[in-house]
Amino acid sequence: MIRLGIIGSIGSGKSFIGKLFKAPIFDADKEVNYLYRYNRECFNKIKKKLPKFVNSFPLKKKDLSKAIIEDKRNLKKISSIVHPLVRNKMRKFINKNKNSKILVLDIPLLVENKLYKKNDILIYVKSSKKKILKRLKQRPNYNKKILKSLMENQVILSKKRRLANYIVDNNFPPNIMEKKIKLLKKKILNERSNS
Repeated sequence: MIRLGIIGSIGSGKSFIGKLFKAPIFDADKEVNYLYRYNRECFNKIKKKLPKFVNSFPLKKKDLSKAIIEDKRNLKKISSIVHPLVRNKMRKFINKNKNSKILVLDIPLLVENKLYKKNDILIYVKSSKKKILKRLKQRPNYNKKILKSLMENQVILSKKRRLANYIVDNNFPPNIMEKKIKLLKKKILNERSNS
């Protein structure tokens, strides 16, 4: 099984690129949203650490955003609860899909949390600042301060770029990106089967 880690900055289009590989995807953001909405244990732990901000189930992103804006250290408190739960889900996902040729790991903090292995293939998604900003502004929870805090939490992009096996330029229309990823997938499968 080939594990592909999709890395890059917030808003570069990592999820879009991940989907183009047409393989099972572990989407960490989706898992976090699920935890916030349905996981009582997660709610109780966060409520205990942030009683001033969290008071009703399900967890609301805007409450967590307020906590992060007020004190950056609150992001670490939230992460210390959420990350182990997401990690556990990731292990189950990998086990469940162990017979797939390719698996896609769409995890914003893949590098920061050292969730990749030595023989994983890392794909760095680059995108113009203009396109990134446009994408971010379209998000329902767009908040400049929160984004700044999250971006500071991501390992410096130049380091991520150096770690990458491939760099994908995501500044083209979707139909062109589809063709590019199809070729890249073929290339990765060929290289792995020959090594």
